[in-house]
Amino acid sequence: MGIITTISTWLIPCFIAIVLIVSTWKRVPAYETFVEGGKDGVRMAFSLLPFLVGMIVAISILRSSGALEAFIQLISPFLVKIGVPPDIIPLALVRPISGTAALGMTTELISTHGPDSLVGRLASTMQGSTDTTLYILTVYFGAVGIRKMHYALKVGLLADLVGIIASIVVVTLLFG
Repeated sequence: MGIITTISTWLIPCFIAIVLIVSTWKRVPAYETFVEGGKDGVRMAFSLLPFLVGMIVAISILRSSGALEAFIQLISPFLVKIGVPPDIIPLALVRPISGTAALGMTTELISTHGPDSLVGRLASTMQGSTDTTLYILTVYFGAVGIRKMHYALKVGLLADLVGIIASIVVVTLLFG
């Protein structure tokens, strides 16, 4: 067994043991504190539910209405001229909204075009170079009650745009 495997096998049990030893030493009721934390976690999950349902509905409407496909058809001639595969645009648009939907699209692109194709490499790089900005803002800002998030939204979407452009440029230069 390698050292990394050994460390990963023992890391969580050792962490739990350290927490229990320190809580006993400081006379903190570990089990009661754990239960209270669990209750807070359940309350937070229920408070986030409306935000998550809203995101899921928005993604479903975007995909099932045909708006996404119409937009791609509209910009395809321009994308082909600059050397960007139009197949990658749905991933670029959905990635800031939903990680699960983006992962599904990445899997579909890789299974259709192959992992070593330009589209497969571009999808993988884009998946790792961007984040689920709208999901993060919805969940985390909603959890703590922040309503004014326009600066965070602008910066997050700008970072996603830079990640998308950088992934297209780097993959095209290296593998195009």
